[in-house]
Order: sequence, then C-alpha cells, then structure tokens
Amino acid sequence: MSHISQNTDSQVKTISFVMIITLIGKLLGLYRDRLLAVTYGTGMFANAFSTASRIPRVFFDVLFASAIAASFIPVYSEYQKKKGQEEAQRFAGNFITVIGFLTLILSAAGILFADQMVTLFAPDYDAETASLCASLTRIVFPTAFFTGIAYSFVGILQASGEFNVPALISAVSNVIIIVYYLFLNDRFGVYGLAAAFLLGWAMQVFFQIPSLKKKGFSYKPSLSFRNEGIRKVLKLMIPVMVSTWVQPIVLMINSRYASGLHGGSGVTIIDYSTNLYLTIAGVFVLSVTNVIFPKLSQLSASGDEQGIAETVRTSTHSSLFFIIPMMLGMMALSYPLIDLIYGGGEFGADDTALTAKAMFFTSLGMVGYALQNILCRVYYARQDGKTPLIAGAVSLAADIVFCELLVGPMGVSGLGLASALSSTIYALALIIPLQRSGSRFVTKKFCADMLKTAVCACIMAVAVYGLAGLLEGILPGIAGKLAVLFLPAAAGVIIFFAAAALLRLEEVEYIRGFIRKFLKRG
Repeated sequence: MSHISQNTDSQVKTISFVMIITLIGKLLGLYRDRLLAVTYGTGMFANAFSTASRIPRVFFDVLFASAIAASFIPVYSEYQKKKGQEEAQRFAGNFITVIGFLTLILSAAGILFADQMVTLFAPDYDAETASLCASLTRIVFPTAFFTGIAYSFVGILQASGEFNVPALISAVSNVIIIVYYLFLNDRFGVYGLAAAFLLGWAMQVFFQIPSLKKKGFSYKPSLSFRNEGIRKVLKLMIPVMVSTWVQPIVLMINSRYASGLHGGSGVTIIDYSTNLYLTIAGVFVLSVTNVIFPKLSQLSASGDEQGIAETVRTSTHSSLFFIIPMMLGMMALSYPLIDLIYGGGEFGADDTALTAKAMFFTSLGMVGYALQNILCRVYYARQDGKTPLIAGAVSLAADIVFCELLVGPMGVSGLGLASALSSTIYALALIIPLQRSGSRFVTKKFCADMLKTAVCACIMAVAVYGLAGLLEGILPGIAGKLAVLFLPAAAGVIIFFAAAALLRLEEVEYIRGFIRKFLKRG
C-alpha cells in the first residue's frame, strides 16, 4: 500500500483503543446532556446552568489551555530528549505549581465577579435567570483549578506514552454527574447539580495519580517563573494562547447572540447541538490528535522533518476518510439523532426541531474542525504559535461577520452555519503555509482521494435520508426512534464502504488487513 505504510500499525492500534475509551466518555456525556434536557428542558434552570458551566471553561481555554495542551508537551518532550527524565520531572513539577497558582487566582476572580461575567456572556437574560446563573457560576468556577491540574497530568502521561487513562477522565466526571441526576437531583436541585459538576472535575485529578506513580513521576512543588522551561512555555504560550481563543470566543459570541433568541432558550439550543456535534466529531478527531501530538513533538525535538511530513499526510488522509461520511451522515440524520438523545420530558417537539436544524448547519464545519485540530498540533509541535495565531484571528473575524449576516434571517441555525464557516476558514488558513513548507500534504492524489470519498459519502447520505423517511412512524416510542436512527446508519456504513471499495480507496484495504489480523489472532 503506497499511502499508508505498515509501520502505522502500532499507531492505529493505539488510536483505536483511545477511540473506544473516548467513545465511552462521550456516550456518557450525551446521556448526561439528555438528563439535563429531560429534567430542565430549555427553561430558566437549563439556561442558567448551561451558561454557568460554560463561563469557567471559556476563561480557562482562553488563558491556560494553550499552555498545557500546546506548549507543555513539546517542552517536556524536549527536556526528556536533551536533559533526561530527572530534569523533565523537575520542570513538570514547577509547571504544575505555576498552573495551580494561576488557576486559583482565576477561580477567585470568577467567584468575585460572577455577576459581571453573566452580563458578558448572556446580556439578554431576565433578572431572575441572571441572578441564578451568577450563583451557579460561583459554585462551578473552581473547576478551572482542577482542570488546570488534570490537564497537566494528561500532558505528562501522554508524553510518557500513556493514552488510555487520560482518555478515561471525562467518563469519570460524567459518571458522577449522571449519578447525581438519577439519585439526588430531586432533593438538591440545580444547586446540587453545580456541586456535582465541580466534584466530577476534581475527580479527574485524583483518578490520574496512580498512573503517574506507575510511570515513576514524583511531584516536587516549585513556584518559579524564571525556570528555563517555564520561560520557554510562556514564550510559546502567548501566540498559541491567542490562536486557541477562537473556539472559546466563538462560544461566547454564540452565547451572546443566542441569549436574545427564543426568549433566551437559544443558549440551550445551540449548547445542545454544539455538544452533540463535538461529541461525535471529537471521538475520532481528539483520539487522533491526542496520539499524534506527542509523536510530532518528539519528531520535532529530533529534527525529523520527514517524519513530521509523513505523520501529517497519513493522519489527515485517514481522518478525512472517516470525517467526510460522518459529517454527511449527521446532516442526514440530524432530526432523529436529536430526537433520540434529547427528546422527551421537558424537551418538546419544537425544541427538537430547532436543535436539529442548528446541528445540521453546525455539522458543515466538521472537516474544518478536524483539519484545524490536526494541523494546529503540527505548528505547536514545531513551537510555532504565530501561524495558528494569524489563522485564528482570520477565523474569528469571519465568525463575527457571519453571525451578523446570518442570525437575522436564520436565527439559531445561523449561529451553527457561522461556526461551520469560520472553522473551514481556519483550516484553509493553516493549510496554505504547510503547502509552502516541507510538510506539504495536499497533492493531486490527495485531492482525487478526497473527491472519491465525498462521492461515496454523498451516495450514502442520500440513501440514509431516504431510508430514515421510509421508517418514520412505523414503530411507536423508543423502538421507533432507535429504528429510524440506527437502521439507516448501519445501511449507510455498508453503502459507504462498498462504494469506497469500488473506487479503490486505500483505507478500505488497510481496514480489511487490520480485520484479517484481528480475526487471525482471535
């Protein structure tokens, strides 16, 4: 096989295991969101909690996510390669202490200025909803501290070759929140839900400690901003930090626009649709990026440009083979998917229709979302934050323009389309510089393969949409919902892979070989 070499077997196996674990966490997250939907619908409690839980996440992503996700692993890998494990651990201990100190300050500021933050994120809330949202924000804001420590632990484990435990941490927090919904929500209400949310994020920290000990990591606290590694992280962090503002700022922009739609319910509608979209896309995309990023960082530290280029080519080509049909499949099944996940209880038919339309348009950005996540890791591994910074600024400007143009005529669906278009622009702005460098991956063969993939996916989507329409209303209740969603989805998978095999796409042959090896070992 010319494009996907046999030496990717180990990487594919690792990604496959991580994908399964990530899928478990994402499915639990979907069930958690469903419990929120059927318990609180799109009313005041749901809107207040959705905004309150988003505020600390946005501020953390804006200020610190880049330092951990994009800056820490390359520097830590460089320490391991050039200075040895002992110096790497000393640097990591200092980094964890610095992040903990700064996120504590952020948490305190969030608690003190909760009212102002609610006004920033949801200016059109009525007084009662705004007051409830501020109270919930004060409870959940310390999640910023636990997230900082948990992400630091994730970086150490991933750089040490451990991917399964980091992939499980979202499952841990989701289980805690689900248990609260099922057994305690009737007694403690939405305030108890906020406390369970905080506890879930705290457990992400403690869950990783045994694995860190197995890897030989010993935390030695040191609060020094003059450490060489910390200075390097800060230098890399500033442009990377600004470039990673795009997603959280887009969330904030969407929240501001959505708070004025459908009596404030637009916030919950766009939140449900975005969460489901990111859940489905994230299972694959984040599994790939979490595995290849440490590898890219190690290749960069060794100066292996050829290895970087090969990793970029194989990861983007293989990712889009799955992402393109996934995107069109989600669009074709947007209504039955939303109906199954969220429909029922306080979440009525109108809520389902509006959320499905929003997700339909949001899904158009899935290819851009996948590419931007993969390609950003290439730049971060090279310790280049400037290029993603410029691309992110272009994308953010585009999102604001599209929101102004589309929200008026399209409502909450316009927010989904604006996000999709800005993600696509972000990806294009990252591709162009790579095409001019040694990591060029968009070739005539690449474009031909993507065209073939798109043709197969379009055939699949038409069949899936038609079959879903035929099955609508045949069976009552949950059985009918399951049939309308899963039977067309299963047929779509068969149709897509059959069409891909006819067009001789290389991933099909690789998957066949992988299955044969698996069955032989079994």
